[in-house]
Amino acid sequence: MLVAAGLATNTLAASAAKKPNIVYILVDNTGWGDFSVYGGTTPTPRIDQIARDGIKLTNYTVQAECVPTRAAIMSARLPTRSGAIRVPPVRGMKYGLSPWEYTMAELFSDAGYQTALFGKWHLGDSDGRYPTDQGFDSWYGIANSSGEGGFTSSELFSDSGLPVPQIFSGQKGQAVKAIKPLDLKSKTYLDEEIAEKSAEYISSAASSDSPFFLYVGFTHTHPPATLHPDFLDENGKATYEGVLREMDLRTGQILDAITRAGIEDNTIVVFSSDNATAPYGDLTTGSNGPFRGHFFNQPYEGSHRVAAIVKWPGNIPAGSVSDEMFTALDWMPTLAEMAGEQERIPADRPIDGINAADHLMGKQASSGRDQVIFHGLDGSLMSVKWRDFKVIFREMDERDKPIQTLAYPALYNMKDDPAESRNLTYWRIEDTWITAPVAKRIMNFKISEKIYPNIETGEDFAGYNSLMTAFRRQMIKFKLGDNFPEEGVK
Repeated sequence: MLVAAGLATNTLAASAAKKPNIVYILVDNTGWGDFSVYGGTTPTPRIDQIARDGIKLTNYTVQAECVPTRAAIMSARLPTRSGAIRVPPVRGMKYGLSPWEYTMAELFSDAGYQTALFGKWHLGDSDGRYPTDQGFDSWYGIANSSGEGGFTSSELFSDSGLPVPQIFSGQKGQAVKAIKPLDLKSKTYLDEEIAEKSAEYISSAASSDSPFFLYVGFTHTHPPATLHPDFLDENGKATYEGVLREMDLRTGQILDAITRAGIEDNTIVVFSSDNATAPYGDLTTGSNGPFRGHFFNQPYEGSHRVAAIVKWPGNIPAGSVSDEMFTALDWMPTLAEMAGEQERIPADRPIDGINAADHLMGKQASSGRDQVIFHGLDGSLMSVKWRDFKVIFREMDERDKPIQTLAYPALYNMKDDPAESRNLTYWRIEDTWITAPVAKRIMNFKISEKIYPNIETGEDFAGYNSLMTAFRRQMIKFKLGDNFPEEGVK
């Protein structure tokens, strides 16, 4: 009995010393109000379970489209800095994260983690920019948007000379291989494949002495509307409700794999969406909750506030809710801190993400973030959210409409008016002082851009010259004198 007890103690000590596994589940184009834990009408019990076991974030924001949001998650840098500002408007352009960028996958790989991606990448489809070039040991999925699954359904596609979109497999240090065409049929079953491969990976990785970082990129709810036959309605049609039901089941398959592997207590699970929902494609019934607009009504809150929930048993208080600001930029520094790897965050470039680990774990009331700077599809400033207020300088009504500059900035109190229906510039002139602290934050950001010029889309950037960076900083500091903002500007 004493020997057995000693072995059990040693096993528990070894388990406690092991760094946490991390499973990041990212869904596509799904609204803040879609899940039942956020008030949605379609039951999503497995997704809700993550919130019951952890923390629900109600003030979580992402970027303008799939590419910039995923770039923010992976690099902790605003997409306007990295050049990953939008989905390429023309197919075949080099885009995404330059090989120079240091990704969350690279950070965890350097820390001794096993790393894998199953599903959508959308941060580059050329050599040097695939997931297995950017820190992942293995990958199975798609390089770009799942919208490519509908390309070959057009009779004219075969005459275009374009390559048929593919589902890929890759291993670090090896060339990426095309496994099969990405078409409407394969897209129908792709999320099932992603969940099954993720579950298999968890089972295998959990038996290793090394922790793992698993990034799961589901394709739902992105159009074209395809849905596993098990979730079609009584008429054999794909519905938004059916998509959410499948999403919930696939998430549950991953959670069950974690439980079966006996690693639930030492695994951080993040679940979030990359963008809001919109009347886009075949499915148009998603909900962005009480917020104004949808995916394309930027920068109104319905365009970039989405659901995000996190659990880590014994570390994140179960059933907690936070309305503190948290953004896609903040995952990398926050998860790095939770894994004890905060020192690996790069110091040779601006990092826009903040470390909110203590907030998520209930040790600190504030997330540490009091502002959100939002840029549009052209990489230029759209709005700044500061504390409870948002100042909007430019707006976009729809995807096919030009971005418009407002004659006077619009001002909204997001706490009292989440629907952004009452522009305080007209209704409460006494509140327009808010533009002063906002202007200061914009100036600080622009100074940072001058010291560290933004990377152009598709540029094979080689890094910042430290002498040139120091020179730019000194010149700006000399010009501004006492107005140079030491805090927050490298």
